[in-house]
Amino acid sequence: MKYNTMTIEDAKYLASVIAPERVLFGDEVSHDYGHDELGDITRVPDCVVKPLTTEEVAEVMKYANAHLIPVLARGSGSGLVGSAVPVHGGIVMDMTGMNKILELDADNLTVRVQCGVLLMELAQFALDNGFMYPPDPGEKSATIGGNINTNAGGMRAVKYGVTRDYVRALKVVLPTGEIQEFGGKVVKNSSGYSLKDLVVGSEGTLCVVTEATMKLVPKPAHSISLLVPFPSIAEGIGAVPHIVRSGAAPTAIEFMQRDVILNAEEFLGKKFPDSKSEAYILLTFDGETKQGVEAAYEQIAELCLELGAIDVLIMDTDERKDPVWAARSAFLEAIKASTDFMDECDVVVPRSHVAEFIEYTHEVEREVELRIPSFGHAGDGNLHIYLCRDGLNDEVWKQRLEKAFDLLYTRAHALGGFVSGEHGIGYVKRGYLYESVGGIQTELMRGIKRVFDPNGILNPDKVIALEKESEG
Repeated sequence: MKYNTMTIEDAKYLASVIAPERVLFGDEVSHDYGHDELGDITRVPDCVVKPLTTEEVAEVMKYANAHLIPVLARGSGSGLVGSAVPVHGGIVMDMTGMNKILELDADNLTVRVQCGVLLMELAQFALDNGFMYPPDPGEKSATIGGNINTNAGGMRAVKYGVTRDYVRALKVVLPTGEIQEFGGKVVKNSSGYSLKDLVVGSEGTLCVVTEATMKLVPKPAHSISLLVPFPSIAEGIGAVPHIVRSGAAPTAIEFMQRDVILNAEEFLGKKFPDSKSEAYILLTFDGETKQGVEAAYEQIAELCLELGAIDVLIMDTDERKDPVWAARSAFLEAIKASTDFMDECDVVVPRSHVAEFIEYTHEVEREVELRIPSFGHAGDGNLHIYLCRDGLNDEVWKQRLEKAFDLLYTRAHALGGFVSGEHGIGYVKRGYLYESVGGIQTELMRGIKRVFDPNGILNPDKVIALEKESEG
């Protein structure tokens, strides 16, 4: 697809319908808009627009569509696959100024927010009002719009589900500039195709989400965590299917390896409660009664010991829980700080194959001679596997990385898994998606893109290329 180059006249027009101080062009544009969290894909946009209303977003889209200028709607830029990078230049719409919490509807258990509200802001707002917003991805400074566009999951997904399960309604702007509302406050809806659910996880390629009505749940009265050390990864992750089948319904089931914990200790400058064992399972239980929560965790503690756990560490106060979960939340940054560069394999596999896949990463580590630390959501099979450069030169790094990715994605597919569990496809994982889903599904996705965005201006070449020759 051929796009027009942004000119100063284009920028002047946008400034006239938005506001001059909220339109940046050329040298005014910060290089921070040209990369995401990993930073391996870079391209600085020609122009940055900072809308404050849905109507302003619509004005930008109308103009861009009429003049064939590519547009990318960007939140915090915390992605890992290049979705927030304007690979064709053009316009970046910085949505972080649209950060208002608009309505709390306690009767319908919903909250309506603008897309630029941060996850941590929504979570705290819910708690302050006696509710909980369950999705809990590790990057708390991500925007809700970003969470919606990647269908983010997080650590509580095993019990509560993922972002899609909490989206009741969306206000969106189509690439043509038309404003639409998908969904509503209703709990169920069988009125035709669910366009709302199609938008969730589309990585900003179909429309621009400007507002969202999100489901809340009552705040649990009690919560307790368990840290369970195991002598090996196989025994630790092997316990997870037994935990899931037990009926105890933990809120979170996370797995972690000793080397990642050591990275986190060094990164945070704080000691983990226990770092002597090879593998750990971290669990949380919540509920309305203390007795119910205690009964659930005692059942699982006994089960873990029967399955070979070395010990069970009970964290029943904030002073005990907070350091452990702070370390877990810092794993990504800790691994990143331990090397000069890294890339990620964000696969999801059936829970019954998690242990097998993690053991396989160790085989790949030895075969391709790359350090490959990992951690993840053992309860839902979403694994975060990182490939560390550790000083390798460009040619060797590229060769080893490509080989490792081929091996890992091939094995994930063979086990019934998929390319991404929650971080998305973006720009850099497209080829692996096409190989995974095949030609028919690829064409179905391309057809959906064409219907929403016939000129291909919205976040082009992310997830699915409008033109076949752009794939790869």
